[in-house]
Amino acid sequence: MRELPTIKAVANASPDKIHKLWEGLGYYTRVRNLQKAARQIVEKHGGTFPKNFDDVLALPGIGRYTAGAICSVAFNQPVPVLDGNVIRVLTRIFGIGENPREKETNARLWQLAEELVGRAACSRFIGVLCPPRRGEDTAPYHSFLNQSLMELGALICTPRNAKCKICPAQKLCVAFRENRVAELPNLGRRTTTTRRFIAFVIERNGKFLVRQRPAGIVNARLWEFPNVECVNGEADVKQIFKTIFSTKPAKIQPLCTIKHSITRYRITLEAFRVPLGGASSARPHNKIGRRGTPPSEIGVWLSLVKLDSLALASAHRKIMRRLQY
Repeated sequence: MRELPTIKAVANASPDKIHKLWEGLGYYTRVRNLQKAARQIVEKHGGTFPKNFDDVLALPGIGRYTAGAICSVAFNQPVPVLDGNVIRVLTRIFGIGENPREKETNARLWQLAEELVGRAACSRFIGVLCPPRRGEDTAPYHSFLNQSLMELGALICTPRNAKCKICPAQKLCVAFRENRVAELPNLGRRTTTTRRFIAFVIERNGKFLVRQRPAGIVNARLWEFPNVECVNGEADVKQIFKTIFSTKPAKIQPLCTIKHSITRYRITLEAFRVPLGGASSARPHNKIGRRGTPPSEIGVWLSLVKLDSLALASAHRKIMRRLQY
């Protein structure tokens, strides 16, 4: 907010700057959509954030839930909101046992949310969740309802150890009455996939070889040390290096192992330090980039100070931290 205080400032910022400001937050598609949306707002709405639901929904990166939340909370419009917290509350209150990720069940939940918003002035329901304060107009109850459902799911109707005894909607809740709170929502079993990567921290004359990830892939435009995925279990690290760089290093030293998760993937990144003599070039090819391609695709030699100023993928920033200390 300090660096880019206006929509126009976001629209005009360089991609490198927005990635650096977003560094460490993950889901980097969001910051790219943020800039695309800012540019669209400047071009089509004169730099003022639109208030019409369809216009908000048309912005890059804005889905039905986010558009509903913005229009409901910021602009006090009677539109439904359905996030994970609201889904949990509604499936429990109405005893919905089907998986909310399935198309038909999800549509049913959206319909329920829309009906509740439409009847938000009815004290039979809204008065239980958020009774009006003295002198308060009932007109904005649809906004209060959405916020109340989200807060109820976040603080009381939690995924585990729900606080049913103090829940203001206890008398309405089918799951509580039928002792099914722990079973709902029925999200099914989510499978995880294990992946292993080898990264090479190649050093020459105090500088390190890094590359920028191309557009259209995970962590696009972020910087990283050259790495490759191992898909066949055990791997000969020296042979992997030779395959990628067409040279065999004199020394490869284990540096660190980073474990992290991205969505359903459980990733292990093993980093190896490779010191080179001053005459060696170690220009990568094949999976890393072919000779003759732009430097950002092949890789560039940067000092730690320069590297620290760039936006790195979070696992690779952890590797860099090991080099600094």
